[in-house]
Amino acid sequence: MEELTQHVITALSCLPADNRFIVGIVGYPGAGKSTLAQRLVAALNSALPARQKAQILPMDGYHLSNEELDRLGLRALKGIPDTFDARAFTELLTKIRQSPPRALKAPAFDRSVDAPIDDAIEIGADVKVIVTEGNYLLLEQDRWRQIAQLLDDSWFLDTSIETIRPRLIARHLEGGRSLEAAIAKVESTDLPNALLIENSRKRAGMLVSACDGEQRNGGFQYQISSQ
Repeated sequence: MEELTQHVITALSCLPADNRFIVGIVGYPGAGKSTLAQRLVAALNSALPARQKAQILPMDGYHLSNEELDRLGLRALKGIPDTFDARAFTELLTKIRQSPPRALKAPAFDRSVDAPIDDAIEIGADVKVIVTEGNYLLLEQDRWRQIAQLLDDSWFLDTSIETIRPRLIARHLEGGRSLEAAIAKVESTDLPNALLIENSRKRAGMLVSACDGEQRNGGFQYQISSQ
């Protein structure tokens, strides 16, 4: 984590004083994007100068509502690109990049109710680094294509289908699905999404992977590798 933290701080030092730095973490569902983002933000907040902060901005807050998904006939496929409001997410990233920085609000996704919560995230004017994480930040599809241009850096969290499959089944079981329904959801939505995300790997600035089984200071270590 020290190497990743220093990577961001070094890049941040090259920006004009009023600019924010946005790093995007991309990877398969269940790859560990949220965990990496949380650890990176904690490390940055210990290392950044006074009056500067880092904050997480998950893409998941931009899920369409269940009511809208029902209207579109997409609720069973929740999680595919068409079930997100990519335009609203792009608009927020555009506002984050504006100088001088101003306070903003963003939605967050609450897994306990399986729905986004409006204005649940407050981005203060003192937030200097935004760590956004999500599946589709580097997609080249029409509504998503502009997002990559709004990121100062992008990391692909490298893992395997064999690693994420049991994690995803466990996630859906925790969400209340039966084992049969959890497996069906993984096979019908999550794994096809992973193959789609794989196609965006080439657009990432660098690859990051967790050193499985190696723990220090209570958390997995990460390593940077070349494309």
